[in-house]
Amino acid sequence: MQESFWADGIYSGLRAEDARLYALIIIGVNERGDKRFLTIEDGVRESTQSWREVLLELKARGMNAPKLGIDDGAMGFWAALEEIYPDTRQQRCWMHKTDNVLNCVPKLIQPKVKSALHEIWQAETRNDAYKACDLFIATYEAKYPKATLTSQNDREELLAFYDFPAVHWQSLRTTNPIESTFGTIRHRTKRSKGCLTREGMLHMIFKLSECAEKNWRKQRGFEHLARVITGVKFKDGIEVTADNQATA
Repeated sequence: MQESFWADGIYSGLRAEDARLYALIIIGVNERGDKRFLTIEDGVRESTQSWREVLLELKARGMNAPKLGIDDGAMGFWAALEEIYPDTRQQRCWMHKTDNVLNCVPKLIQPKVKSALHEIWQAETRNDAYKACDLFIATYEAKYPKATLTSQNDREELLAFYDFPAVHWQSLRTTNPIESTFGTIRHRTKRSKGCLTREGMLHMIFKLSECAEKNWRKQRGFEHLARVITGVKFKDGIEVTADNQATA
């Protein structure tokens, strides 16, 4: 059973005749808070077909529909997820979204824009996040429409984490759990560039990932995971009960 999973891809250098390997990697966390590599496969960039093959294999291996999937803005992954696991909620990575927005504004004002974006995802409630998002758009839309459009395109997917326990938000808002592992892989495979075949490079990524997995800590607040998996509802990070639902 899966509460959530992080998905992303990584380039690794190969010999010239083999072009470049693109590894598609998924990390999942179960109801006990254990993080595990679910798959490491090579694909064609982050195409829908490549991700479809990865997700279909996981489904054939018996993976239930996760409650939440976290990735950057790669459309190939989201299209495949909607097809194979249509009930899985989608959470866009705030780290990647922030970088995309900052690329649309001059460097001089990037610190101010970044601070305004932080006001959105650090808000205590979803309604507060909506207000912060509306203020961001009103402030920058006239002069930097591309930046505000980028922040509006997937607003609901950026704020999906509010429907999960607050103690999990730090992990759910970004793809950091998988990106930190990529750092180790990139460091080693970059040094081996030109020395391995495609199969050899994929094997090296797998072994490096196995080593990294041994040092992973349990998901923070893992005691809440079983309730999420069994369908308990959360609003603004707080479990919905008969008492607080009546109060609301």
